[in-house]
Amino acid sequence: MWSSKSVLNPQQREAAVAALSTEEFDILVIGGGVTGAGIALDAATRGLKVALVESQDYAAGTSSRSSKLIHGGLRYLEQYDFKLVREALHERELMVTTQAPHLVKPLSFLYPLHSKIRERTYVGAGIFLYDILRGLQRALPNHKHLSHKKVQEAAPCLDPKIVLGGIEYFDAQVDDARHTMMIIRTAGLYGAVLTNHTRVESLVRNGEKVVGAEVTDLDNGKRITVRAKSTIMAAGIWSNELHDRFGIKANYSVRMSKGVHIVVPRSAIDSTVGMILKTEVSVLFVIPWTEDKWLIGTTDTDYTGDRTNPLPDAADIDYIIEQVNKVLLKPISRSDLLGAYAGLRPLVSSEKASATTKVSREHIVDHPVPGFVSIAGGKYTTYRVMAKDAVDASVSDLGRPEKGVPESVTRDTPLLGADGFHALVNSADRLASDLGISSEEVLRLLNRYGSDIFEFASLIKENPELRKPISDGAQYLGIEIYFAASHEGAMSVSDVLLRRTRIFFESGDYGLSSTARVAEIISPLLGWSAEQAQASIREYEDLVQAERESILL
Repeated sequence: MWSSKSVLNPQQREAAVAALSTEEFDILVIGGGVTGAGIALDAATRGLKVALVESQDYAAGTSSRSSKLIHGGLRYLEQYDFKLVREALHERELMVTTQAPHLVKPLSFLYPLHSKIRERTYVGAGIFLYDILRGLQRALPNHKHLSHKKVQEAAPCLDPKIVLGGIEYFDAQVDDARHTMMIIRTAGLYGAVLTNHTRVESLVRNGEKVVGAEVTDLDNGKRITVRAKSTIMAAGIWSNELHDRFGIKANYSVRMSKGVHIVVPRSAIDSTVGMILKTEVSVLFVIPWTEDKWLIGTTDTDYTGDRTNPLPDAADIDYIIEQVNKVLLKPISRSDLLGAYAGLRPLVSSEKASATTKVSREHIVDHPVPGFVSIAGGKYTTYRVMAKDAVDASVSDLGRPEKGVPESVTRDTPLLGADGFHALVNSADRLASDLGISSEEVLRLLNRYGSDIFEFASLIKENPELRKPISDGAQYLGIEIYFAASHEGAMSVSDVLLRRTRIFFESGDYGLSSTARVAEIISPLLGWSAEQAQASIREYEDLVQAERESILL
């Protein structure tokens, strides 16, 4: 029964909406990205009564559109952000070892060198410091210097006349939307009340103190008054707009920086390692993504457009291709493009003239009025520290002087699916026999769901068709689509194809060939009519059309 609290589906959402209108919470969290999810988990594991509301889908914004890296931020050393880098590296080690070994994986990167001595000395010193800053807990290997010959063996794609050597170092990789979903569900496991598609309209006040919020259930349009002793806003790129709507003068402002990534086949770039390339304004990552694809990005440009659905444009695509081609022996082109996506970074800034690449990625916690805390900035990797700081800031609003509020315990709290992960990997052959799929498929599922794979057995037994791929050549099985709606709160075809899976940017057709099968699987779980299923498909098709048009302009 306890584990059932982690299940997100229509029945859970209905119960959560009812709780919002009838119960009083210690903390109400606004925002279902990684920071809001982390706040809900931190508060729930301290024994606090917490609710989270998200106006769109969980991880619908920045938290599903990152570089998919858990890293210290090597380039931030040049900006002397040593505190941020050290903090992020400590968090990286925790995620790889105990918090989320099923989701966060070590990944090697090559830093190509263009001179034999001077650059090797300078870059080598920086990467040495990068290794030192992580402290004594070291799950990932130390860096190593590579000769010209070794670089060519590791990455034959690099032009040997331009790249004269290299340094290999390690960071880690994650599917950001899946990781955020597991944080959300872990918060649910510890009692958090969770709802998506619930929009905060205004704050409720008692004098100067904020005592809750007026919320609209976007599924039916009903208005709900949520009572809470403290409200914490983790709205990212929406922070400025919500501060204005709530009539609160914040002590910071958030600027948006657009980051674009493209996806190309592995065959387009011949390398056994990822790469980090220095550009004139920032860095560019060439990241292994699945066995047959590369993820390349990112850009870093000021953005003032639509927050809801930022789009890559032709200039973004051309810039990425131009930069990576500077070191490749065989250039890539637009014909190699399988997909692209854009995300917006929330940067804390007080100087409008500052370049986004110069703005610090450190976070700010603000407590402008009693009962209201907001947080912004930071990096995906440091979400847990940000969450802890936000909850710590809210403690004075909770009115628990005698009992007090326990310290954060999330440092030692594994995410859902992490327990027994390595033992399950060793049992892949047995699990494959139980599920009726290959051992390779089991390993892929374990690296997405961890011990949640046990939930699959009974579901597949009831419907054996779910063990099949959803379309020819697709790596995702029907059970993953089913699970998205039965356990992970998906409420549309877009939720499934953009975030519960990554079919949107992994398939050459943006997942259009999968929409009918996805709708067929999730319709009974969501209680859809045929008309509702078609409407959800059309919504997704419109999104894909807008994406295609944007990169062709």
